[in-house]
Amino acid sequence: MLKKLKMEDCKPILTPMVAGCKLRIDNSFKDVDQRLYRSMIGSLLYVTTSWPDVMQVVGKVAIFQAAPKESHIITIKRILQYLNGTTKYGLWYLKCSNIIIQAFTYAYWEKRIDDRKSTSGAAFYLGGCLVSWLRKKKTSSLLSIVEIE
Repeated sequence: MLKKLKMEDCKPILTPMVAGCKLRIDNSFKDVDQRLYRSMIGSLLYVTTSWPDVMQVVGKVAIFQAAPKESHIITIKRILQYLNGTTKYGLWYLKCSNIIIQAFTYAYWEKRIDDRKSTSGAAFYLGGCLVSWLRKKKTSSLLSIVEIE
């Protein structure tokens, strides 16, 4: 059973997720309370407005709301540890006369093991300051011509 911790009791860490971690539906872990999991995801989605650096990992754990496992809760706890260690960080928007709009996009073509769907996203900057971002999972599976034939 998972131990309940207070946010201030968590040991701060430097990254919100272990590098190379691939979350998936793993039946070897125990099921967790779906209501609690959704509540945690809702809180983390709210936090992403102030901490855009956790947007990617929050999106990754949010897709398991239908059948959350202990492994997904462990990842959420790691995100909370990261947030605990970065409370003094924040976004800083400077007043400047040189306003340049920049957009950066990415496509994650590696198919997820569970649903074979790719992910894409973008970040938009105004004068060097992040103003908007998005992440979207494709609605259909990608199949190559070789797989179709």
